[in-house]
Amino acid sequence: MPVHLKQARCLLHNLNTHSQINPMTTETAYEIQHSPAYAALTLQLQANQTVLVESGAMAAMDSHIKMKSKVQGGLMKGLGRMLGGESLFVSEFTAEGRPGELLISPGVPGDIRHYHFEGNNGLMVQSSGFVAASPTVTIDSKFQGFKGFFSGESLFLLKVTGYGDFWFSSFGAIIEIPVAGDYVVDTGYIVAFEDTLNYKVEMLGGLSFKGLRTGIFGGEGFVCRFSGTGRLWIQSRQLYPFVNFIHPFRPVKSS
Repeated sequence: MPVHLKQARCLLHNLNTHSQINPMTTETAYEIQHSPAYAALTLQLQANQTVLVESGAMAAMDSHIKMKSKVQGGLMKGLGRMLGGESLFVSEFTAEGRPGELLISPGVPGDIRHYHFEGNNGLMVQSSGFVAASPTVTIDSKFQGFKGFFSGESLFLLKVTGYGDFWFSSFGAIIEIPVAGDYVVDTGYIVAFEDTLNYKVEMLGGLSFKGLRTGIFGGEGFVCRFSGTGRLWIQSRQLYPFVNFIHPFRPVKSS
């Protein structure tokens, strides 16, 4: 077993590791450590196994693992992912000849979650949410149109389908919500959701002067109303309010 029973027992007794161990129930053995604030992903690759990783996210690896950059799915799909907030290129890592360990770290502090595809479902993910995936997983972009424009968020979402493993990240902790019926989420907190859910973006309180006033002065604005049955993942923090918070403390040149 790539993740040894002895290692798992030690981790269970050490509450300070804040890690999640996945047994061999999926194609790739993995470990998520230091969750939910500064999560890092460790993949245990089998001999000659390949995994796709977001460009620049590799932190460390065994020396026999080989890396090459590629445009997954061709130039047009690569451009689509770039419009969705991802890099044009993805990094392809292969454990040549023998098993190897690969450590991956997302660009912003937060959480990481795993999702397994079996070919009969899809996942919609926020732009810049991709961390790593099996080569049999397809990552594309989906234009949101005016739903994205008026929400103040990205005009594109990443549409993920296929077979195998997929890991995505957030800013802050990730909270999983099972939806059965209707559910409302602020657009800035959405990380991912299953494509069995329908969604529409609307103004909190309705499209009116009162609703607009609530958005401007109350700190709330556009929300996403989900309907149907499926899983939804939200993040505990928003990146842009944090950027606005630290902006006054930035170093500036004295005149």
